[in-house]
Amino acid sequence: MKRVIKVLEDSLPREVVESPFLDIVSEILRLNEDPNVQGLALDLPESLYSSMVLNAVKPEKDVDGVNLGRLVHGDVYDCLVPPTVCAVMELLEDVGGKKVLLVGARGAEGAALQSVLRCEGATVLSCHWKSPQLQSEVSALLPAWAHPASPLSGHPCQLPAWVRNMVKNMERWIQSQQHRKWDLHCLKLQPLSPVPSDIEISRAQSPKAVDVLAKEIGLLTDEIEIYGQTKAKVRLSLLERLKDQPDGKYVLVAGITPTPLGEGKSTVTVGLVQALTAHLNINSFACLRQPSQGPTFGVKGGAAGGGYAQVIPMEEFNLHLTGDIHAITAANNLLAAAIDARILHENTQSDKSLYNRLVPVVNGMRGFSPIQLARLRRLGISKTDPETLTEEEISRFVRLDIDPSTITWQRVVDTNDRFLRKITVGQANTEKGFVRQAQFDIAVASEIMAILALTTSLQDMKERLGKMVVANDQKGEPVTAEDLGVTGALAVLMKDAIKPTLMQTLEGTPVFVHAGPFANIAHGNSSVLADKIALKLVGENGFVVTEAGFGADIGMEKFFNIKCRASGLVPSVVVLVATVRALKMHGGGPNVTAGAPLKKEYTEENLQLVADGCCNLQKQIQITQLFGVPVVVALNVFKTDSPAEVDLVCKIAKESGAFDAVPCNHWSAGGRGAIKLAQAVEKAANQKNSFKYLYSLELPIVEKIRIIAQKVYGAQDIELSPVAQSQVDRYTRQGFGNLPICMAKTHLSLSHQPERKGVPTGFILPISEVRASIGAGFIYPLVGTMSTMPGLPTRPCFYDIDLDPITEQVKGLF
Repeated sequence: MKRVIKVLEDSLPREVVESPFLDIVSEILRLNEDPNVQGLALDLPESLYSSMVLNAVKPEKDVDGVNLGRLVHGDVYDCLVPPTVCAVMELLEDVGGKKVLLVGARGAEGAALQSVLRCEGATVLSCHWKSPQLQSEVSALLPAWAHPASPLSGHPCQLPAWVRNMVKNMERWIQSQQHRKWDLHCLKLQPLSPVPSDIEISRAQSPKAVDVLAKEIGLLTDEIEIYGQTKAKVRLSLLERLKDQPDGKYVLVAGITPTPLGEGKSTVTVGLVQALTAHLNINSFACLRQPSQGPTFGVKGGAAGGGYAQVIPMEEFNLHLTGDIHAITAANNLLAAAIDARILHENTQSDKSLYNRLVPVVNGMRGFSPIQLARLRRLGISKTDPETLTEEEISRFVRLDIDPSTITWQRVVDTNDRFLRKITVGQANTEKGFVRQAQFDIAVASEIMAILALTTSLQDMKERLGKMVVANDQKGEPVTAEDLGVTGALAVLMKDAIKPTLMQTLEGTPVFVHAGPFANIAHGNSSVLADKIALKLVGENGFVVTEAGFGADIGMEKFFNIKCRASGLVPSVVVLVATVRALKMHGGGPNVTAGAPLKKEYTEENLQLVADGCCNLQKQIQITQLFGVPVVVALNVFKTDSPAEVDLVCKIAKESGAFDAVPCNHWSAGGRGAIKLAQAVEKAANQKNSFKYLYSLELPIVEKIRIIAQKVYGAQDIELSPVAQSQVDRYTRQGFGNLPICMAKTHLSLSHQPERKGVPTGFILPISEVRASIGAGFIYPLVGTMSTMPGLPTRPCFYDIDLDPITEQVKGLF
């Protein structure tokens, strides 16, 4: 049980108690911030009771009642009264309507006594204890225990009052730990027409200080770590504090097969929570991925939503944030360096030399580190004394015997750089001829990012990091990060990245930004931890809205089959985002190219193109129904969409099995433009939910791939290359066959061919390779050729990005 009261005199050595006030104040301030201390009682020499010392005590930890603000304002029953004052009041009879003379009452206790007497209806006068005659006359009237030589603070009545204060303070602390109703003050929007640029809109709004937002939604002071004025990390201790709090409703935003421009899933996510919280007064949280700087400076630009439905400040959202991607990059590349260094040292040293360096003599003693002892246990060696290993055991311990041709772990950088797609490492003379081909991936494609998104605790993250398979040894057995001895260092680099980042929408509603796994190679969803924390904070009747990358055939399928398995959470509703623009493309409209003007088919009414393209919307609704979750279609309306086109889409969607279909104008109107969507989602969340996974994990790897290909993509069958088949055989033999599948496929078509729009059928899905992310916990087959390192276009977004050297404002980000 935690210690709830700490008496200051017990905490300070005598020389500190007798030192200047600042030493005592600094100790009080330290105890104020100690989460294990719920109450402070001061027991100091009278000469040290200065206003500086008394005012240093936090009111919520003030057992002595020395913080007088509430008391002086007459709020006697909602604050702690000093024990001495309680003792005085117990000795007095009813003082209502009487005149009371306080003699010699001074300081905090004197002020408190005056306040309590006035609250009880007495008229209070006071005078100093100066006159010798006054002293002698008053002393003659007082009982012995009340004589100035034996002060009232020693009276037995004081102790019960002090204990009552302690109990009352503890009750308050326990109440503060419980979930409580939000006291959220939303920000007002004044949408302009025409709608300005995203960054102009973001900059026109004044966000709340993040500590104010945190307090409004029930976070405690010691549960946040503030980064500047508008973002903060949230500590995982909150999950333990609110473990008995029922979860809110869990909403996933997915989409139809998109154009290269994207269809606005992030905008819908933000607009929906703005509508729920700011306009319907329902607690809601948005949980979004952190964008990679690759697309930010490449083609796509910012990814904070858009228009009047975005996360602010949008430049902070898109640039660095709290450094999580940088931490992942550092951890990933440390592991890559460890692999090559270990191969070099094993190639150039004897067993004895390796052993002496891996287990050195320090201060005359040789000992194994904890991670080395764990490796010995995995090898079946129970010895703990380095001097007792046999030569054969030493050789097994020091030799990982990595087969360089099987290394799957690549270096990463968070920049689109096509010339790093294939590189050669080891060309310096110092590397002694150890040359091999390698590559760089974009940082968000790192398995460490996927682990961050799927982990449920710091301990779970450490275990997952240790399980990451980086290569095979010469016998075909997997080599892990744990074998390389780097797990603890990786966890240290990731210890802050595991905490979700709190931000806010344009209307001041809360957002968690956490993790950003590549939606092709990994599962393309924000973190399990952000969702879990948000579900506790919103309360039983609240909503957590999270987003899945790309179309429902990729992001949503992975959300259900991978993320929900890892989290144990059950979704309540799917919001399926569609646009008239994308439906026209699927209906046979001309190609849509990022950066190029839209053809007239997309800016003029064409009901036939829309009707023909709704086949893709119908297919995505059917995919959702495979999982037994109600689906609401959100039609993201553009100004070029005609009312007839909008009505047609909503009609077809409802006829195809959607619970509802709602046109949304949040981009131009903020949360007010998504109120009907919010109401539809609220109703759908109360429908019967028969959620189920698409496949059993016990099925063979190939069969799980086939189920996804046929039931989700509509393929006739799959075809594995010889390489892919041998990889499946190896993973099955190594014991990884019971993992879920994470398909790496183009997002621009339900098939493996980006140019095939609508609902392709009759195709054979080619599986060129099968890789494994064992730490993250999935097998990922590559459908055709998939690039894990994007390239920069001819005219990247960075041409428009600039910094004002006077104001330090970012320009042209989006």
